[in-house]
Amino acid sequence: MTVQKILHTADQISTWVGKAAAWLIVALMLLVCAEVFKRYALNAPTAWIYDANNMLYGTLFMLGGAYTLAHDGHVRGDFFYGSMKPRTQARLDFVLYLVFFIPGIAALTWAGWTYFQDSLAIREQTFNAEPIPVYPFKFVIPVAGAIVLMQGLSEMLRCLVCMRTGVWTPRIEAF
Repeated sequence: MTVQKILHTADQISTWVGKAAAWLIVALMLLVCAEVFKRYALNAPTAWIYDANNMLYGTLFMLGGAYTLAHDGHVRGDFFYGSMKPRTQARLDFVLYLVFFIPGIAALTWAGWTYFQDSLAIREQTFNAEPIPVYPFKFVIPVAGAIVLMQGLSEMLRCLVCMRTGVWTPRIEAF
């Protein structure tokens, strides 16, 4: 398998997960609209909606991280970075991925797994009149962390290729 194929496979996985998670926006909108109708038209608010909204939004946010990384969409203070040559950019990115990104995301994934296991063990629920389970949402934390970690390793490989060739490898199309 060529390096470009490895990079594109990681990009495709991250893109697929991000696009699938984007559909949560529709579910979130429908949930909010239904709650607004129930609350104001029927005077029958639902106790669990607030928690469900937070869980859906959090899931969307977490699963969108790898997609954004795959398409080089994260915010970067590039006052100096933008004027650097690709090899210098790649060296800087590689060091930053190695020193900050990989340890941080690995810690998030590990802690998220522990957090999920603890929640599952007690069958954790929200604290309201109509409780909903929390542990499925907490499972998203290590899953999203693993996907972002995979994409980060792919980005490090992309940096190594650029350091060797002096050119950034092409990314897959976002849409």
